[in-house]
Amino acid sequence: MEKTAQDVAAWMVSEIRHRGMLKQEEAVVYIREQFGERFVFVNERGHTALDREVVKAFRKLHGGRVAWDRDGFFWGWT
Repeated sequence: MEKTAQDVAAWMVSEIRHRGMLKQEEAVVYIREQFGERFVFVNERGHTALDREVVKAFRKLHGGRVAWDRDGFFWGWT
């Protein structure tokens, strides 16, 4: 069965609910290994980032209950 951006987003929300936070570097490694390379890319600054469809699905799923910490490079439950 083919994994979708929605599957990735659901995993992310579940991790944040369970752990309280999710570091971007950990998310990228897990997503690449468990869901596939197509859900991550290297951005213009040379950082590995999440596919835009994953981000869109993630925002829709958490409905504003998750915040991004720019300094720490992690998402946290609010």
